[in-house]
Amino acid sequence: MLANLIEFGRNYIFWTSAAAWFIAQSLKMVLGVIREKRFNFKWFTSAGGMPSSHSAAVSALATSIGVTYGFDSALFAITATFTLIVLFDAQGVRLATGKQARILNNMLEDIYWKKRLDEDKLKEFIGHTPIEVWAGMFLGIVISLLFYR
Repeated sequence: MLANLIEFGRNYIFWTSAAAWFIAQSLKMVLGVIREKRFNFKWFTSAGGMPSSHSAAVSALATSIGVTYGFDSALFAITATFTLIVLFDAQGVRLATGKQARILNNMLEDIYWKKRLDEDKLKEFIGHTPIEVWAGMFLGIVISLLFYR
């Protein structure tokens, strides 16, 4: 059991992806503090925002697999396909969901004229703009290459 844990601790591919996610989420928090002049830990744990941590993590994963096993390997092909699906979802489907949430929130405000409706707003920023996805992808690739042994 301990040997497996030690082996996992040396898994460059996993830790590179985890580092890319962590750095992207940390950047969101820093940018949020700069933009709003206040600190909110939810910026670290929530989806959406600049850069996309999903894009960073899967791009780091694909890059690490390519560097380790070759960009012509079947494992890289699988990972690259998975990465493209996540990038598309982050930009397209989740962004559309966020826009719908914004419209529903506006409808609720119109219906209740903001009278003591203490319902939590629907999550409006669960998707990413194309620039957020590209920034996350670039960040993930760079982190993977920096961590490469």
